[in-house]
Amino acid sequence: MNVDSIQNGVVIDHITAGCGMRLYSLLGLGALDVSVALMKNASSKKMGRKDIIKIDADIAIDFDVIGYVDPGATVNIIKNGKLVEKRVILMPEKLTNVIRCKNPRCITSTEQELPHIFRLTDKERKEYRCIYCEAKAGR
Repeated sequence: MNVDSIQNGVVIDHITAGCGMRLYSLLGLGALDVSVALMKNASSKKMGRKDIIKIDADIAIDFDVIGYVDPGATVNIIKNGKLVEKRVILMPEKLTNVIRCKNPRCITSTEQELPHIFRLTDKERKEYRCIYCEAKAGR
């Protein structure tokens, strides 16, 4: 399967197979009025299988979302058909309004205007906890 190259935009590559749809959803790519290609289970020499997202527009990408869902993914910025920047994404130390606290007793349940903030507590287990109530973030 081939997807045309893009002239100006973003390519999120080396996404762990099966994580592409979650990234697509959390990044809000369905609401964009531009071409977005999501390839699932593409062949990869390095990974075996991977997902790829191509966005045919120069938009701001929330790297924290990518780092939360799939640290190790790469983001390629394309301008005039050329790669101008390549970033390997790491796990963010803090997530703000990326995920919501599920604890019904958390202050964010009653105080709707408070931001949902989680901090990385265990890098190996990819564990985040709410800063207000210490509840674990659901994956």
